[in-house]
Amino acid sequence: MQPIRTFNVSPSLPSRLEPLRELGYNLHWDWNVESKDLFRRLDPDLWESSRHNPVLMLGTISQGRLLEVVEDEGFLAQMDRAARQLEEYLQERTWYEKQRSQKPKECYAYFSAEFGLVDCLPIYSGGLGVLAGDHLKSASDLGLPLVGVGLLYQQGYFAQYLNADGWQQERYPINDFYNMPLHLERNADGSELRIEVDYPGRKVYARVWRVQVGMVPLYMLDTNIEPNNPYDHDITDQLYGGDIDMRIHQEMMLGIGGVRMLKALGYNVTAYHMNEGHAAFSALERIRILIQEEGLSYDQAKQVVASSNIFTTHTPVPAGIDLFSPDKILYYLGHYSEIFGLPKEQFLGLGRENTGDLSAPFSMAVLALKMATFSNGVAQLHGVVSRQMFQGLWKKVPVQEVPIAAITNGVHARSCVAKSTQELYDRYLGPNWSSVPPEHPLWDRMDAIPDEELWRNHERCRLDMVLYVREHLVKHLRDRGASALEINQAQEVLDPNVLTIGFARRFATYKRATLWMRDVERIKRILLNNKNRKVQFVIAGKAHPKDIPGKELIRDINHFISEQNLEKQVVFVPNYDIHIARLMVAGCDVWLNTPRRPREASGTSGMKAAMNGLLNLSVLDGWWDEADYVRTGWSIGHGENYDDPNYQDEVEANALYELLEKEVIPLFYEHQDVDGLPRSWIAKMKDAIRLNCPFFNTARMVGEYAQRAYFPASDRHHSLTAENYAPAKDLANWKGKLSEHWYNIKIKDVDVSADADIEVNQTVSVKAKVDLAGLTNEDVRVELYQGAIDASGEIVNGVPVVMDYQGQDGESLSIYTGNITYTTSGLQGLSLRVLPQHQNLSSPYEPRLIAWAE
Repeated sequence: MQPIRTFNVSPSLPSRLEPLRELGYNLHWDWNVESKDLFRRLDPDLWESSRHNPVLMLGTISQGRLLEVVEDEGFLAQMDRAARQLEEYLQERTWYEKQRSQKPKECYAYFSAEFGLVDCLPIYSGGLGVLAGDHLKSASDLGLPLVGVGLLYQQGYFAQYLNADGWQQERYPINDFYNMPLHLERNADGSELRIEVDYPGRKVYARVWRVQVGMVPLYMLDTNIEPNNPYDHDITDQLYGGDIDMRIHQEMMLGIGGVRMLKALGYNVTAYHMNEGHAAFSALERIRILIQEEGLSYDQAKQVVASSNIFTTHTPVPAGIDLFSPDKILYYLGHYSEIFGLPKEQFLGLGRENTGDLSAPFSMAVLALKMATFSNGVAQLHGVVSRQMFQGLWKKVPVQEVPIAAITNGVHARSCVAKSTQELYDRYLGPNWSSVPPEHPLWDRMDAIPDEELWRNHERCRLDMVLYVREHLVKHLRDRGASALEINQAQEVLDPNVLTIGFARRFATYKRATLWMRDVERIKRILLNNKNRKVQFVIAGKAHPKDIPGKELIRDINHFISEQNLEKQVVFVPNYDIHIARLMVAGCDVWLNTPRRPREASGTSGMKAAMNGLLNLSVLDGWWDEADYVRTGWSIGHGENYDDPNYQDEVEANALYELLEKEVIPLFYEHQDVDGLPRSWIAKMKDAIRLNCPFFNTARMVGEYAQRAYFPASDRHHSLTAENYAPAKDLANWKGKLSEHWYNIKIKDVDVSADADIEVNQTVSVKAKVDLAGLTNEDVRVELYQGAIDASGEIVNGVPVVMDYQGQDGESLSIYTGNITYTTSGLQGLSLRVLPQHQNLSSPYEPRLIAWAE
């Protein structure tokens, strides 16, 4: 029966309890111990059954219980404390204000297809989403004027359960937005704020929901409304669901709809950050607005957009990038080509590395890179891999100079460190431990934490995890209709006093979730042979619903457990989410990670584990490659790359077993003193916290994004749009002149003062004559390029030396001079190159033009 009218019914709270509503609707409660404790205290069972959702709690809790707490002075005092902490947090002087107090008003928009903030908002699939959520939290902590942009999925990703054969099955629970910490944005007259996006033959409408993340608003679009047709309702139905057509629908809504939404909300955005390529269509929409509403040409509009765009790539393999066929791009987005005045192939070239390959698909990552003033990978090794992957976009630029930087990921400390551990750090390190940098003297106080206190706290975290896993398994088995015997066994899995190894991540095949099982007899000896040195594994994670090989890994693990009778020692925890992750990174002793190097872009779960004092046992990939893996854990291998995957698996599985047998297990069990404390292990735990917590932290990461990306991009936006876009118009016109003349530049003569044999530190003078072909000295920078010669005859790790302009000779050739020296012996090389130069360029590589001496 269809209703004739609907009502949004809000919780009814006694006036004295109104602060609970404000606390519940601001996700600050997720990283504020006082607030989280308050809601748990209100009704512990409801807190758990609601998936830690204070809004749902307040809507379903009995009025009797509310009347009880109105009379509970202890509860009211805690509520007032929490409300005061939120108020102070929202008003305190921030890092941002100290950095940018003299700057004009600015705003940064952060686009992401998923946000992992809290487990009661299941609109994320894994590390990318949790990173995006942590990014917003730290942006709030730092006071950045940032807004998040995403899609609000009716069914989210999926809930995982296992059938009797251990095969992953999916359920798609419906998210009830009205019982989540969400606000529906409205116009001044009370009607829903809506935006529209043009799709072939129709318009699709979306309403706007907001979740408040401390000081940062996250706005999300929802298409499940009238007058959209049923297909369009599903655009915001499932995260990463549907076929390639649904994917392009979603990415149009995120990018194009996101830009229109920010405009409708009244934001004047000065820097746009695309977290992965999913939002790259935002650049097309921004160009359209500047052409149609500001009267700019395509080249001028593109210059403004590219100067204020930031792009972060998360994938280290081409297969991870969204690609669309040329026909699909023209069908869905061809009208932008007409607005821009571009021939179809030139428009398609925006998403192609090789614009001359007319059959090549359209790459969202390539579009994002071409439309960004700053691009980065998410770990130092990932930056190296990304520069190699996308080198073709900067032809003739040495790979180490390809302008893709690296900003190593971090995690939000107050979100991922266990409550009792936070209180321990607060007590001995002080309340600022979650945000101070590595060089701060605060970290010298780690040794002040008594070994026994740190260890007993960790043992409590391990017990909490074990108890939760048992309870979670029992519920899962009952839901599946398992036998009484299976349920009884589940109540006894794991030993809270045993060395516990955790492995939890997305079940993509390159992560090699079954590597530890490669030698069955050897791992069984490790698990079973010594009753005084037991080892156990806790494993969790989801495979994408369409990833059959990933699902087979999950089934293989569950078959291994049952076939080898290891139900007590090895547990697969179904339906991995933020809550389970936090229990695991606090309650395990060792965090295992076995990706195929260099396929792991970052791997943030290991950072969370380290912050809780866990030791990492990992292949040197992602973040672990730049951590102190000797003092804070163990490395599997030494960073080798292999051509034969099977051989690699054999070598690295054996290395894992060796480490377990000879280092990890002995350190945990054999070095216990008379008090039963593993002193050497605890010392390593303290190093893990001291060395990893301050660096692999979103406080550092977001601060780095601000200083390296947001501030410069925002400043460029202000400078290029001044005086009715005059600087942008000038730069676009200059680039046109540059392109017209560039390929006629000729390096006519290079005179080197020395012969082929020179000595270390000997000065070599170089004089060059260059035909600038209609350009001037102010348009270019001429550089010497020196470095060692490799086996293939190429200069490697070259160093540029800027030459001095000396004027022109009688033939109108420009004369440049410079001096070089070589500080090491051996075969060394020298070349000469010409790069563009302009005061408004973000870098000399921005025009993607370079001329080398031949």
